[in-house]
Amino acid sequence: MKTSGNTILITGGTSGIGLGFAEEFLKRDNKVIICGRRKNRLELIKEKHENIITKVCDVGISSQREELAAWVINNYPGTNILVNNAGIQLPGDLGNEVDMERVTREVDINLIAPIHLTSLFIEHLKAKSESAVINISSGLAFVPLAAVPVYCATKAALHSVTMSLRHQLRNTSVKVFEIIPPSVDTELGSERRADKSQSHGGIPVIEFVEESMRALESNLSEAAIAGAKGLREKGDSFFHIMNG
Repeated sequence: MKTSGNTILITGGTSGIGLGFAEEFLKRDNKVIICGRRKNRLELIKEKHENIITKVCDVGISSQREELAAWVINNYPGTNILVNNAGIQLPGDLGNEVDMERVTREVDINLIAPIHLTSLFIEHLKAKSESAVINISSGLAFVPLAAVPVYCATKAALHSVTMSLRHQLRNTSVKVFEIIPPSVDTELGSERRADKSQSHGGIPVIEFVEESMRALESNLSEAAIAGAKGLREKGDSFFHIMNG
């Protein structure tokens, strides 16, 4: 995949991996559009990077996804790459009655949103000579962390969906990539930490983005980054180690 001269939409672009990708793609002479739920975060990013295009959007809401796609296609018709990055990670105890509002929210953002957004953009992307969908899954798609069971399940489903999408688009101009992060030092999962300012821990975002960009440049359709390689390759054998 060429990593310059594109117009790229990144969901969940206000922090962490999404913002890291946005800044890196901007350096490489791409037009970058990011969306997120927090207007104040978008305004701060715009102050720092005046060339980043921002849009308030909660991708967990169907009508806002539809409005986002229409806005992007109408205003930035050169858009040829969709990065489905937005995600939330909530703790959950499946051994007790669950809060279905929280479960639904997690599934909507992590799984339904990338499926729906891709479908809204797919005919537009097919019309481009070069285009791509990049789905950000997780090493936890292959070895679940029991404390965040719904998150892990949504990422496993996203991996499956990505494989099917790649197969179905094999005769089109649309390349389909899956980037599989390890633990990355972001605010993901902040709800389950007593100190909300504490980061997730893991490798630095810049290190993750650099390795991901090399994978995209090499046209690796599926790239497990850093520690996620072991989770992808070893699968179930790691479950008891992680959850011991």
